[in-house]
Amino acid sequence: MSDTQYDYDLFTIGAGSGGVRASRLSSLMGAKVAIAEEYRPGGTCVIRGCVPKKFMVYASSFGKGFKHAEGYGWSADAVSFDWPTFRDAMNAEVDRLSGIYARNLANAGVELVHDRAEIVDAHTVRLVKADRTVTAKHILVAVGGAPNKDWTLEGVDHTITSNELFHLKTLPEHIVIAGGGYIACEFAQVFAGLGVKTCLVYRGDTVLRGFDEDVRIAVHEALKASGVRVITDTVFEKIVKHEDSDMKTVYLTNGVELEADQVVFAIGRDPYTKDLGLENAGVEIDDKGAIKVDAYSKTTADSIYAVGDVTNRVNLTPVAIREGAAFADTVFGGKPRGYDHATIPSAVFTQPPVGTVGLSEAEARREYGQIDIYKSIFTPMKYMLTEQRSRMMMKLVVRASDDVVVGCHMVGDDSPEIIQAVGIAVKAGLTKAQFDDTCAVHPSVAEELVTMKEKWTPPELKVG
Repeated sequence: MSDTQYDYDLFTIGAGSGGVRASRLSSLMGAKVAIAEEYRPGGTCVIRGCVPKKFMVYASSFGKGFKHAEGYGWSADAVSFDWPTFRDAMNAEVDRLSGIYARNLANAGVELVHDRAEIVDAHTVRLVKADRTVTAKHILVAVGGAPNKDWTLEGVDHTITSNELFHLKTLPEHIVIAGGGYIACEFAQVFAGLGVKTCLVYRGDTVLRGFDEDVRIAVHEALKASGVRVITDTVFEKIVKHEDSDMKTVYLTNGVELEADQVVFAIGRDPYTKDLGLENAGVEIDDKGAIKVDAYSKTTADSIYAVGDVTNRVNLTPVAIREGAAFADTVFGGKPRGYDHATIPSAVFTQPPVGTVGLSEAEARREYGQIDIYKSIFTPMKYMLTEQRSRMMMKLVVRASDDVVVGCHMVGDDSPEIIQAVGIAVKAGLTKAQFDDTCAVHPSVAEELVTMKEKWTPPELKVG
């Protein structure tokens, strides 16, 4: 039964994946729930992230597919790409999915409020456009994150972020992307695949910091092979827009000058907590603006919880969904539980894509000391008849003390699909011997996971 002392049992701020799942389940458990969204239901993943990005990866990859088909006897003459046709179809699908989110909330009995909500105190939120306040026994913050820029940079106003890439009026001729994380790498290959002259500028020496080193090297080389100009160990110094056109000159700190009609910042995302009013309720944030939470997603205010990217734990859509479900069970289901953030499989949709789960080689060595590495780099059968070869890298990280596979990393076609199944095995703590006992599916690239028998030894440790 609802607590009549408040307008709602739960008021959720942010209708992304985590907030929607938490709100729907809480309502189905009998709570009176409302959710506020200042933009559109669906959040980063559906509106400006995973979903439209994956469509762009598909669109880009067709170009390579036509060339590969020639090796199999197909002729693809007069092939062309029309950006407006694709862009409008992609955004129409995003609109459809956003509508489904809204209908699912309604079907679960959740009131959807199209407004920005800000926290007034531990039980009160203010709806900005409506200029009214409502009260709730519990408040859930699920506002996600937002792309950041270096606002100290001269000419930063002439740049865009990944948010705007899905709505470009025309396909750029030359694009410069700042960053070396998964968003920057994915979009660099997307635009290169669409025929855009693409340059990636990264302050480090190898992209995908935080990933296994072999994954980083494979993706870095694949970027260059796909036609992306990769400039490392430098950053933007300033950006100057031409007076008579949309072109910009990008000046780098290493002295290089680049001409581009689109300049994109993809240097990371920050929790979207600015001006949210968290301090009014005693909710603490860290130095990056992320909300501090305990194992049950509760903040430093007993009545306020937070899930998803705004907590900066593991910033993945499926994780936000799991955190939202755990919140509902804890607060309204009578089954207190947190979500285990260990051993989470994930993917990077570069071309070829990445699939990874568990510990990297470096992490495993730090944690366990003695480990065994099994690694294979090969050309998949699909490319043996084509002129443009693509390599596959597969790697197992095994704890030497008990033969348990503690990490699996791969770069190559279908890696995201394969890693989902492998994630089950790694999460379950299966051993290398159990991998070896599994019969191979032939011919497939995935069979390499159960046929790697020789331990890999770093060149510097080999004798003779």
